[in-house]
Amino acid sequence: MKKSVITSAVAVCAILIAGISLQSFAASASGVSSLTGAGSTFDYPFFNRAFYLYAAQNHVNVNYSAIGSGGGIQQFSAGTVNFGASDVPMNAGELNAAQKNGGSVIQIPIALGGEAISYNLPSVHAKLKFTPQVIAQIYLGQLKTWNDPRIKAINPGVKLPNLPIIVVHRSDGSGSTYIFTDFLSTISPQWARIVGRGKAVNWPVGIGGKGNEAVAQSVKNTVGAIGYVELAYVLQSKMQYGYVKNREGQYVLPTPLTVLKEAAQKPSVTSKNFSIVWLLGKDAYPISGYSWALLDRNQKSSAVKNTLVSLFTWMEGPGQAQAAAVDYVPLPQNIRQQALHLLDTVK
Repeated sequence: MKKSVITSAVAVCAILIAGISLQSFAASASGVSSLTGAGSTFDYPFFNRAFYLYAAQNHVNVNYSAIGSGGGIQQFSAGTVNFGASDVPMNAGELNAAQKNGGSVIQIPIALGGEAISYNLPSVHAKLKFTPQVIAQIYLGQLKTWNDPRIKAINPGVKLPNLPIIVVHRSDGSGSTYIFTDFLSTISPQWARIVGRGKAVNWPVGIGGKGNEAVAQSVKNTVGAIGYVELAYVLQSKMQYGYVKNREGQYVLPTPLTVLKEAAQKPSVTSKNFSIVWLLGKDAYPISGYSWALLDRNQKSSAVKNTLVSLFTWMEGPGQAQAAAVDYVPLPQNIRQQALHLLDTVK
C-alpha cells in the first residue's frame, strides 16, 4: 500500500541524545517551506512521528511517500523527490544512474531496527523459537508444516498444530528483504546458492505483499502464516513473533535493546560496509539493520540545501528521541557523528 505522510528504548541512547543541544533547527529565511521524500516502509512509523514534530517546531512540511526502498531509490535518482530512504544503501549501478542526472550522492544512517519473525498460530500461546536453519528451510519450501519435527525439536513442550506453513514475503523492491536475505545468505550456503541476497529475489515459495504493512496484514489475517516484518509494525499491531537463535547460540527476541547490542558489534558502518546481521554478541538480535537517507551532495537550490541539511541535522540529533517512542532504536552516538560529518559536505 502506498502511504503519504504530510508531516501531520533504550536508556543509554536517550542519555546520549539528551547530551545534544536542543537548539532550534528552524529553516532560515533562505529555506523552503516543504520537502518531498520517498522510499522505505521500514522507516515509516519513525518518520511519521519525527516529521510531524519537526513541522510543528520549524514550520517545514515533509511529504514522505512510503513506497518501498526500491521505489524510493528510483524516485530519488530521477530527481522527483528531495531525498530518498532505503534500508540498504544504493549500489554502484544505482549510484551511476543517479549521477547521470547530475547527482553526487551521500547516504547517511537514519534509523535502526530489527526484522521480527512473525507468525499467526492462535492455538500457540508461547513464543516460538527459530534457528536460522529452520527459517531458511521454511523460506526454501523445504519445511512445510508447523508440526514438522525440526520445529518441534527446538520448541519442546509446545503443542504445534498440523497446519501448512504459509510463507509471506515482500513483492516490491525492499531494503527489508535485503536485510532478511542477507541474513539467510550468511547462515545458509544453500540459500546463498539458490536465492542469494537482494532488495528483490526469486522466492522459491510464498505470497507477496507490498510494503511492511501489507506483509504484516497478510500474516495477521492468515492462520498458519509466517513473515519477516519490521519490529515496530509487529509491536504496534500486537502480532505474534518469536525468538531467533543468534551466532553465540542464544535464543533472542527482537527488542530495541537486543537490536542495539547487535549494532554495537560493528561501531562503524559505511554505505559500502553496512551489514550488521549475524554478528557476535550474547544478547544480540541477528536480523538487524540500518536504514539510510539519500541526498544529493550538490544541491541546485541553496534554499532546498539549507532546509534539507537543517532537517537531517535535527533527525540525527533531537529527532532520534522519537525513535524509541515508536519501538525503533535511537542511533548510536558514533553513527550519528559519522552522519553529521557527511551532512557537512552537502553544498
